[in-house]
Amino acid sequence: MAGVPAAVKTTVTELADSRVRLQVEVPPEELEGRLERKANELGRELKLPGFRRGKVPAPLVIQRIGREVVLEEAVRETLSSWYADAIESSGIVPVGDPQVDLGDLPSQGQALEFAIEIGVLPRAELGDYLGLEVGRHDPDVRDEQIEQEIEAMRERLARLETAERPAAEGDFVVVDYVGSLAEEDGSDGEQRLTPFAGGEGRDQLVELGAGNLIPGFEQGLLGASAGETRTIEVPFPADYGNEELAGRSASFEVTVKEVKRKQLPEVDEDFAIDAGFDDVQELREDIRRRLVEVEEERIEGEFRQDALDAAVSRAQVPITPELGRARAREMWERTLHSLSHRGISREAYVRVLGRTEEEILADMESDAQQALRREAVLTAVVEAERIEPSEQELLEALTPIAEREGVEPQKLFDDLQRGGRLEEVREDLAARDAIELIAARAVAIPAAQARAREQLWTPGKDKEAATGAQGAPTTSGQLWTPTDQRSAS
Repeated sequence: MAGVPAAVKTTVTELADSRVRLQVEVPPEELEGRLERKANELGRELKLPGFRRGKVPAPLVIQRIGREVVLEEAVRETLSSWYADAIESSGIVPVGDPQVDLGDLPSQGQALEFAIEIGVLPRAELGDYLGLEVGRHDPDVRDEQIEQEIEAMRERLARLETAERPAAEGDFVVVDYVGSLAEEDGSDGEQRLTPFAGGEGRDQLVELGAGNLIPGFEQGLLGASAGETRTIEVPFPADYGNEELAGRSASFEVTVKEVKRKQLPEVDEDFAIDAGFDDVQELREDIRRRLVEVEEERIEGEFRQDALDAAVSRAQVPITPELGRARAREMWERTLHSLSHRGISREAYVRVLGRTEEEILADMESDAQQALRREAVLTAVVEAERIEPSEQELLEALTPIAEREGVEPQKLFDDLQRGGRLEEVREDLAARDAIELIAARAVAIPAAQARAREQLWTPGKDKEAATGAQGAPTTSGQLWTPTDQRSAS
C-alpha cells in the first residue's frame, strides 16, 4: 500500500461472524523513540537543580519520574496512531468499535504487544453482476412543473407597491418596534416592563404569514394600517436560541409605517424579454429543457444505484446483526458530526426527530445492512475485475478538491501520499469505477416491467427467506417466470 511505512508489525487472524483479531507488535526502537519524546516533553516543565527550565535531559526525566510512568503516558498518547497503522497495514475495512487488549508494559529493549478485535466488512460471494436487466424511468416533465418554475420567476421579479389599506395575509409592512420583558421590581414586588438587548428595530420589513418571526408577532399586525401603533404580547418559544429569552413572555410596541403589497409581473412578452428570451413560448421551452436535464441526471443516478442493488441481490453477503448495529452507529455518528459543523447539537437533533437514539438506530439498521452489502459487493467486483485507478485518474479526481483548497492537484496528490491517505482516495475511486462498470453493462428495461418482476416468485426465494441468506427477511410471491431462473441458480 502506498504511503508512510507502518510503525508496527501486524498479524491478522480471522474469527467467526466477520470479525478479526490483530496481534500488533510495536518494535523496541519505535517504543523507545516515543518514550524519549514524552520524556523531553515532560522535561520542559520539570525543575531540577543545575538545569535551566526546559533543558532537563530525557534520561534524567525518566530517572526522576520513573520509566513506567513516562512509558504509560507515551503509550496512551500514541495508541490511536499505532491502531491506525495496524488497520492500514492489515488491509481490513473495520466496522464498529474495536476491543483493545493492551496487556503489560514491556521492559527496556522489548517490544510492546497488544491485540485488537474488531468487526470487518464481510466477503461477498458474487453472483451475476454484469448484463443485468434493470428498470429505468423515462424523463417526465409535466406542464405543472413548468408553471411552478414560472411562478418562482414571478416571485423573484415581484415589486412591492404601497397599499392604502389595512395589512392582510401576504402583505409586507415596514415597522419600528421595541420589545420589553416583565421584570419584578425588588423594591415593591411589582412587575415592570424593561426593554431587552436586541429587542429594538427600525424600518424593518416584515412579511405577514411567512412565519419568519416568533409565533404570534405577524398575526398581531394583520389589519393594521400605516401610522397605527399596536402592542403585541407574545411568548418566546421554549427552544428559542437565546436562552435568556427562551420561554419568557414579551411585549412589543410596534408602529406600522407603511403597508406594501406584492405585485407579480404578468407572464407576457415583456416578462420573457426580462428573462432573456424572445417570447413566452421560448421561455417555456428553455424551462422544459432544463427540467429534463435535471430529471435525466436524477434518473441516471437512480439507475446506477438500482444496477448496484441488482448485483447485490444476486450476491451472498453474510451480515450479522452485530455488524448491522455497528454500521448504523457509525452512520449516526457521522450524521451528528456533520450537523455539529452547522451548530446543531445531538440533543437538539434528537428532539427535532421526536424519538430516542435507540429508536433512531433501530430504524437505521436496515439501511446500514444494505450499505454493508453494497460495499462488500463493490470490493469484490474491484478485485474480480482488477480495477486499479491510474495516477492520472487519481489526479483528475483530486482536481475539484485541489481547486477548492487553492493548490495544484499534483501537490495535493503528493501531500496525501506522504500522509498515507492516498489509498483512501484510490479505494473510493475504484469503487466508483466498479459502479460505473455495473451500470454501463446493465440492460435498461421499462421501470414498470422491473416492478412487476419484483412481485414474481423465483426458485430459491423461499430458501432465502427461511435462512436469511441476504441478512434480511425476503418476501415470496406465488408465481415463477423463467426469465430469472439463471440468476437464481
